[in-house]
Amino acid sequence: MSGSKYPKGLFFLVFTEFWERFGYYLMIGIFFLYMTTDTKDGGFGWENGDASDIFGTFIALAYLTPFMGGLLADLKLGYRFSITLGGILMGIGYCMLAIPEKWAFYTALLIMVVGNGFFKPNISTLLGNLFNDPRYKDKKDTGYNIFYMGINIGAFVCNFIAAIMRNKIGWHGAFLTAGIGMFVGVITFWLGMKHYKHVDVRKEPKPEDKPLLMKFVKVLLAGLAFATLGWLVPTAIWGEGDKAYTIMGSKSTDAFFMFCIPVIYFYSSIYKKANTEERKPLGTMFTIFIIVILFWAIFKQNATALTTYAQYYTDRESPAVITAVTDKLGFSEKLAVENKEVNEVDDQFRVLKNNEGKPIKHMDYPIYFKNLEASKIPPAGQSVNLVNSEIFQSVNPFFVVALTPLIIAFFAFLRRRGKEPTTATKIAYGLLISALSTLIMVAAVYHTGNGAQKASAWWLIAGYGVITVGELLLSPMGLSMVSKLSPVRLTALMMGGWSLATSMGNKLSGVLAKNWDKFDNKANYFWLNFALLMFAFLIMLILLKRLNKVFKEGVN
Repeated sequence: MSGSKYPKGLFFLVFTEFWERFGYYLMIGIFFLYMTTDTKDGGFGWENGDASDIFGTFIALAYLTPFMGGLLADLKLGYRFSITLGGILMGIGYCMLAIPEKWAFYTALLIMVVGNGFFKPNISTLLGNLFNDPRYKDKKDTGYNIFYMGINIGAFVCNFIAAIMRNKIGWHGAFLTAGIGMFVGVITFWLGMKHYKHVDVRKEPKPEDKPLLMKFVKVLLAGLAFATLGWLVPTAIWGEGDKAYTIMGSKSTDAFFMFCIPVIYFYSSIYKKANTEERKPLGTMFTIFIIVILFWAIFKQNATALTTYAQYYTDRESPAVITAVTDKLGFSEKLAVENKEVNEVDDQFRVLKNNEGKPIKHMDYPIYFKNLEASKIPPAGQSVNLVNSEIFQSVNPFFVVALTPLIIAFFAFLRRRGKEPTTATKIAYGLLISALSTLIMVAAVYHTGNGAQKASAWWLIAGYGVITVGELLLSPMGLSMVSKLSPVRLTALMMGGWSLATSMGNKLSGVLAKNWDKFDNKANYFWLNFALLMFAFLIMLILLKRLNKVFKEGVN
């Protein structure tokens, strides 16, 4: 990655992003677990529904702020300063999560959302600027592939480190590790500063762009006003207390979607005012934006509903040989059965009785043992070693790293034969394949008698593997679509539209996961996910001929 083949700054940016993703995904991997774990074990002990709502709101806002951060960097702050500021803020936020207080928790979320907004869009822009040099222009795709690999290697490694730190030190140790990783990323970025100083060029807005930019700022302010109304008005009308006194189940959900109303209106006004030539590609993009919201709503449940499935419904006890390794390395947790004196029978767990048939001791079983085979439950006083639930969060990035070269090679093979599908067709296939991944989970629930027995870990691994193929067909293709179809003067705004769609999908993922406990038959939960993805696929299929025509015209 040195000499004339690649710009020298690539190495530093890849490792900066590696450490940033290491910190972010380490935090995300344990975030939901931390909120739902009992207070006696160091968590907040919140209900799954409340934790899902907070999680969905956080990842939704994390995808709203990057466009604003990119805009500020473009017009005023510059890329290097924005990346540095964002990295420091995120590092502070991760470290603040180590403080077991609610004020620190919510403050940390706010700081992380703002930090991510400054960091995320600008490091990608800086990388692109490096490859605008004529010497490296033909290596741009490869440069982004290397960058993307850095992201996913960081996302893969971090969950093992999270498990080790959580088991050896506690939640605070894991969150501090995420913060330290982020600060290492900032230092790495500083070390390479001289290699990208020359491409940190602030863009002066053109005169014709200024009214649009001012309008966008006004829309954001209107969005904040709408969000405030969404937070306050339902409570003012129906009163305090029960969560039924909201429109969409929670104040945060009401506020978020109220915020989106002026922003959606802004994008629709762009379409209405566009000329005939621009209207078709804009309409195509907006159609796909709406459709992929449902993809993100399902995909982003990996850290909520699927983490719950890994934690309580999946057999996490590994074979003896592997257990010896995981135990030595420190990323397996110990669960023990304890004896407790009781005065009455507890129907939920086993009870030892004396000769007269009266209970004398209560066997305190962690919930994990509730649907485990009796032969696998350890005697009182002994424990079992289980792979930490967050380790399953590494399955997706592993498959991204493993499958990306294969998918690239497959489409290159089709391209040489003139049979490569269009971008819209790839997105449609991505939706279909993602829908099939939910059927794997349906089968897992049926196979285990709706959770009466533990599911093999291979069910989750297979589900993640299939939906990763769907992700690779859809997510990169969405960005490609924006770059192909956007009018040049609107590309940044359309990237913002893609982020908005992703953000709305992220929020919906929390809304869906919030209802996990309401489904007695968990298969029905996954059937709902399947139905939503198939609905999106069928809409895409109906519109495919028209969309492909627009893509062909746009590329030409």
